[in-house]
Order: sequence, then C-alpha cells, then structure tokens
Amino acid sequence: MPPTPSDSSGRPTLGVAIIALNAQARLAQCLEALSFADEIVVVDAGSVDATVTLAQAHGARVIAEPQWPGFGPQKNRAVAALDTDWILSIDTDEIVTPELAASIREALRAPRTDIYAVDRLSSFCGHWVRHSGWYPDWIPRLFKRGTARFSDDLVHERLVFDGPTERLTGKLLHYSYEDFETVVRKLDAYSSAGARQRFEAGKRGGGLGRALARGFWAFVRTYFLKLGFLDGQAGFMIATFNAQTVYYRFLKLGLAAKQQTQAHSPR
Repeated sequence: MPPTPSDSSGRPTLGVAIIALNAQARLAQCLEALSFADEIVVVDAGSVDATVTLAQAHGARVIAEPQWPGFGPQKNRAVAALDTDWILSIDTDEIVTPELAASIREALRAPRTDIYAVDRLSSFCGHWVRHSGWYPDWIPRLFKRGTARFSDDLVHERLVFDGPTERLTGKLLHYSYEDFETVVRKLDAYSSAGARQRFEAGKRGGGLGRALARGFWAFVRTYFLKLGFLDGQAGFMIATFNAQTVYYRFLKLGLAAKQQTQAHSPR
C-alpha cells in the first residue's frame, strides 16, 4: 500500500461525506460527534427545515443539490467534494461513538488497509435491534480517497472497492426509524425507489400473486430465519415492514410495466 498523504503536520487528513434532506432531528448530535474530522461536507437535497442552518453552525460545508439522483449518486457527490486523504461516509441519523472515533484516529495513524468497516447498531422505534437481519451489521464506511465509490443504486447503495477490509472497534449508532410515521414514510419511499430501480434494469412484475408470495417470504425470512422473534415487538414490526415493502415494490413494478404496455399499445 503506498504511503498516505498528510497535512503540514504529517498527519493524514479526514473528511466526512454526508447527504441530507430535512434531517434536523439528529443532525446536531451527528455533527458534534465528528469534531475530530478535518472537514465535513453536507450535500443537501433541498431541506425546508433547519438542516442547512445546523450544518453550517457546526462548521460543515453545505452544497445544495436539489435534483435528487438517488442515494448512490448523491453520496458520490459528497465524496467527490472532499480532497482529504481519507473519507468517512455516514448518514445524518448515525452517531459515531467515542470508542469508534478513537479507533478511526488510530487507523489513520497507522493504516493497515485502504478500506475499514464499522459495526453499526440500529434502533427501531426506540428499540436497539440485535437480530432480524439487522445485526451484526459490518459496513465499509472509512476509505482512502480514490480507492472506493458508491454504487449508482437509487436505494440500498453499497460501497464498491477492491481489496481487503479491516474492522474498527466501537459502534456506529443508527437511529433509523425513530417513530411510526417515519416507518410509513420510508415504506412508501423505499418500495417506490426499489420498483423504479428494478424497472430501469429491465425487470417486470409478476402480478398480485408474486407480490403476495415475495412479501410473505420476506416476513418468514426476517422473523424466523433471521431470528426477528428474539427482538420482541420490534422484531415483529420489522418483519412486517419488510414484508410490506417487498409487497408494494412488486405491485408498483407491475403497475409501471402495465402503464408502459398501455402507452405503447395502438389506440
């Protein structure tokens, strides 16, 4: 691995890439936990709450990108805006714990690889989830600039890279679904984005029967195979959420295919 560039003190620099939209709920807490970073970039998709004000107040550089291209492309915009030696990508509802911050600093002092994964622990309506396919959740988030990029997926984007990863100690706390209203909103958004992504990839729906079958299987996989029942009420809610998301995704995919067929049918 080639030597890591550094600032005038000889220390490798760290930038944080964040995308945001109406994210005032946890943003201050998120940014306060990143005080060890050299630069923070927040790419805002047109927030109408206090997101931009909060970001600027905490020293972040805000870039307005109101044309939403999907999660993957938007995160790549944030990454491209940084010229630091290393980049940490997190979301506005994720909090770096002090232990994780110390682990990041230590990794930058003596890098063993170009890509590091963090241990993310997520909450669902106030409950920390340790099963249901949500945990353990090791995700690559810290990388040397130029060695990784995000996939162009509209939703459920992933970091694309070559080579091995190392694991950091400490938790990344993820407040993903703080209340039921958020659950319902994300269910609609994720099922729509998932349907659009599949449609643009040339896939088509299989009707109501397929939507029901896939939704049922999503529930079984989450609640039983992924041990969601050990998460109690939260596990049941997550299994139901997954089932509904998959069900509506396939219904919306079938509707899009039907509308395309009707649009090209002779009148």
